[in-house]
Order: sequence, then C-alpha cells, then structure tokens
Amino acid sequence: MEKKNNFIMPLVFIGMMFFSIGFALGINSFLIPVLNSTLGVSSGESYLILAATFSTFIIFGYPASRTIAKIGYKRTMSLSFLLFALAFALYIPSAKNESFVLFLVASFFSGIGNTFLQASVNPYITILGPMESAAKRMSIMGICNKLAWPVAPVFLAYVIGKDTTDTLISDLYLPFYIIIGVFVLLGLISLMAPLPEVKAAGEDSSDPEDCPYAADKTSIWQFPHLLLGALALFLYVGVETIALGTLVDYASWLQLPNAASYAWISPIAMVAGYICGILFIPKYLSQANALIICSVLGITGSVLVVLTPAAMSIWFVALMALGCSLMWPALWPLAMTDLGRFTKTGSSLLVMAIAGGAIIPTIYGFLKDAIGAQSSYWIALPIYLFILYYGVSGYKIRTSKSM
Repeated sequence: MEKKNNFIMPLVFIGMMFFSIGFALGINSFLIPVLNSTLGVSSGESYLILAATFSTFIIFGYPASRTIAKIGYKRTMSLSFLLFALAFALYIPSAKNESFVLFLVASFFSGIGNTFLQASVNPYITILGPMESAAKRMSIMGICNKLAWPVAPVFLAYVIGKDTTDTLISDLYLPFYIIIGVFVLLGLISLMAPLPEVKAAGEDSSDPEDCPYAADKTSIWQFPHLLLGALALFLYVGVETIALGTLVDYASWLQLPNAASYAWISPIAMVAGYICGILFIPKYLSQANALIICSVLGITGSVLVVLTPAAMSIWFVALMALGCSLMWPALWPLAMTDLGRFTKTGSSLLVMAIAGGAIIPTIYGFLKDAIGAQSSYWIALPIYLFILYYGVSGYKIRTSKSM
C-alpha cells in the first residue's frame, strides 16, 4: 500500500506533462484550417504542419534517450518545456511575416520539445509500477492528454474572440505570448517536482535471472515483439492523429457551423475508453485483449465514417477515436516487456515510431485534395487491421536465442 501511495505525486506531475503534450498538439488542429484559408495553401500542404511536428521523433528520438541517460528523466522533462517555449516564440515572427515556411520551422521546434517530453514521460510512467498494470497508469495519463487536445483550439478561439473560419494570422500573437509564459513556468515546476528516478527490471543488471529473455541478446533488433510493436505504434500514432487532428478541418469541409466545437468529439470518446482501461485493466481485461477490442472498434468506425451520409459521418470519427483509446496504453508495455538492459534503447525506438504522426496525416491531407475528406478516411482501415494482428499474435513472438 505504501508503494501504491508513492505513485500519487509522480502521477499528478506526469499527468500535467501529458496535458501539456496534448495542448501543444491540439494547437495544430486550429492552425491547419486557419493556414489553409488565410495563406491559400492546399489541404495537403497545410497538413505538413503535423508532418513538421512529428518528423522530429525520427531525428531526435535516440538523442532524447541519450539525454535521459545523461541527466535523468526529470531534467529532460524540464528541458522539453523550454524547447516548447522556444518553438512558440518562433510562431510569432511566423505570424507577423505570414510565412508558411516559418510556421513549418516553428512546428519543427515544437516537435523537438514534444520528442524530448514523450521520450521521458512514456517510459517513466510505464516502469513506475508493475508492468501488468502499466496500461492502467497510461490510461490515466491518456485522459490528461486527450482532454487537452480540444482545450487548445477552444482556448485560441476564446482568446482571439473568433471562430476558425474568421481568424486571421495576426490574431495569433496574444495567445502565443500566453503559451510561452505557461511553458516556461512548467519547465521550472517540472525541475522542482518530486519525481524519483526509475529503472525497469534488469535494466542495470548483468544477472540473467533479473531478465532471462534479454540475457543472451546483443541488440534491440533481436526482439521481434519490440520491432513489430514499434511498427504498430507508428501506424497507431498516425491514425490517432487523424482521428483527433482532422475534426475541425472536416467540420469546415462539411460546412458545419462553429467548426471548432467539433474538436471535442474524439477526445470525449477516448476519455471514455481510458476510463474503461482504468476500471478493467488488469483485473478483468488483459492489455492484449484491450488492444484487440479497440482494433475492432477502430475498424468499424473507419468503415462507417466513409459509408454513412456526410453530415452524420463526423460522429463516427469518435468511434475511430474510441478504438484508439487503449492502443497507446497497451502497445507500450507489450512492446517493452522483457527488454532488460535494452529498455532505454527500446523505448527510444518506440519514441521514434511516433513519427507516424508526420507521415500518415500528411497522406490523408493529399488524399483529401484528390478524393475528398470523407473518402480519405479509408486510410485508417489497414492500419487498424495490422494493430489487430499485433494484439492477437504479434506481441507473443519471441526468439529463444541470439540471432
């Protein structure tokens, strides 16, 4: 019981950081239609904002893990908030010059901050307690993260005093100044937060009994369940970003009134899924079974979004999002199990896989230009099918000896 109580304060502070990640990413869902209408860029080009944000995971995923090894989780978290503040400082000249290229540069720096924060908070919360209940802790963090996605566009619309369809580039100055101040403050708070350093089982040990499966391995490429998990995570982040990041744009495409208000549809669905994860994992539902159920929900949602009448279809994006809800909490512990001394390197590979948020939504954006927004949601179907495979058998694949 004492150990369980020791989780409470770290969970509170890490929850604050997950909220910050969601808030920073949620700003993109407001920027995409604004840039699309005010700068005259195409839908595919405007979705490059997401590509710039998520491409950094490929480049900085491993350096972030090395930074954690050098200065620890807590200081890396603090550093990430300072990087976020720098990124939003760059958004201001981007808005003043009405330069799409500068917006991409600012989004890239925002992605660097996001990479360092994700690289620290995700493995931290995964190994903070027992691995079999990691999905429960990740579900709690997921609620903090997903509620922040719609808060960002609503906050921007409130501060600006306009809907997305009426917002000008010059309206963005004030909210960005506020956000810079908040992120600097969060950097200081995280530096002083009571967060103990944590390590996975066998991470610093040469004793084979601490993690027998990893004992005879010489690299992360000898862990098939990790490699398949990284691919599943790559695809998942892409489809989740579509489910969360396209709602305002899709509502605008459907010419629905008050498009920014639709940003709440998917986060609410995901929070409902996270609550189920908190209640049922691991006592009533294993992490693998949760992944299977969510994959089926995602498959159903992606089909219904495309096949139902347009005005109704936006509500089925919520079913896609519900399917995504327990994928992140389940994929991390399933992929990180039995890594032993390769835990930090393995987690850096999973962080790099978050780059799926750069590629898949960009493909969606160009598909939207070619075949329309509604039909573009077909991109989600094969993704959910692969994640279903991983939940059924992919995570079970093990090698018995060094390859």
